[in-house]
Amino acid sequence: KSANPQWREQFDFRYFSDRKDMLDIEVWRKDNKKHEELLGTCQVDIAALPMKQTNCLELPLEKHPGSLLMLIVVTPCTGVSISDLCVCPLGDPSERQQISQRYCIKNSFRDIKDIGFLQVKVLKAVDLLAADFAGKSDPFCVLELGNDSLQTHTVYKNLNPEWNKVFTFPIKDIHDVLEVTVFDEDGDKPPDFLGKVAIPLLSV
Repeated sequence: KSANPQWREQFDFRYFSDRKDMLDIEVWRKDNKKHEELLGTCQVDIAALPMKQTNCLELPLEKHPGSLLMLIVVTPCTGVSISDLCVCPLGDPSERQQISQRYCIKNSFRDIKDIGFLQVKVLKAVDLLAADFAGKSDPFCVLELGNDSLQTHTVYKNLNPEWNKVFTFPIKDIHDVLEVTVFDEDGDKPPDFLGKVAIPLLSV
């Protein structure tokens, strides 16, 4: 019951320059559990924002009265990355040597929080469940480790998708579990669950 709500909530998104650069925002009004009404939308061009500083933005809502006040900070993404299989981050022997030095015994206490990283190559899935009426699925794969979540692109109309992506996560807790979930993209609806596997880091 407010025309001037204050949320004061913070959200962290993993942003990669090879993806679309627009942040889409929607403001909704909820009367009760069933009735919802869109109060307006706005967009932020992330690529146009200066790096490493707090950007205070007052964004007018498109086709509706009102505006949205936001603080956005764009900082370099450390530790987490996505790349194609052909440019695997650990494929370079010199980079492997640097990593071996970084985590050698004499450097163990240089950075207590930097205990290592996990690199996962997501190659393909085989014989997935058909989620569509046409006997096909539109699968994509989500990887979660701790609070980090990354996903592949969607391969449309395929029960044997090939993603060939490399995901790199910083490890913050050796007791974490890597959860790999395959979903079927379903347009504007929530994706359908196609399967999941959990891999404790201690088993690797």
